[in-house]
Parts: sequence; C-alpha cells; structure tokens
Amino acid sequence: MQHIPFSHTWPYEVQGKDIYVEECPYCQQQHVLTSMKQKDLKLAKEQFKVRLNMPCCHSVMVVLEADEDYFWANEPLRR
Repeated sequence: MQHIPFSHTWPYEVQGKDIYVEECPYCQQQHVLTSMKQKDLKLAKEQFKVRLNMPCCHSVMVVLEADEDYFWANEPLRR
C-alpha cells in the first residue's frame, strides 16, 4: 500500500469496548462516541477498509487502516 500522508489521520481513543474521537473532523462536535465495534477496529488494524459513520453529523469517514492511536483515512481530515 502506498504511503498515506499525516493530514489524512485522525486520533481516536478506546475506553473499555467503546471507541471515541475527541473531536469530529467534519462538524467539530466534542467527545464523540463512535458506532465502531472492536471487530471493525481489528479489521482496520489489519488494513481492511472500514466505513465509520459519525453519529453527530452523519458524515462517513473511510478508514483505510488504523494503528494504536490514529485512523488513516482516504481524505484529508486536518486543516
């Protein structure tokens, strides 16, 4: 897979079985509990493409891969 630029990343946190983002990259809502399941996160860490629907604004982030700290998306998420 080709290199994904850092501008296409977004940090996330796991608390128990829940996956949070501190701020939505689309609408800037704070402390967003995502609908992503642990099995989806595992797939993303194995470099399978996962669609993440943001519950705050219904935008869709396409996660190409994930590491322990960041989602790596198919679009720029940082300004």
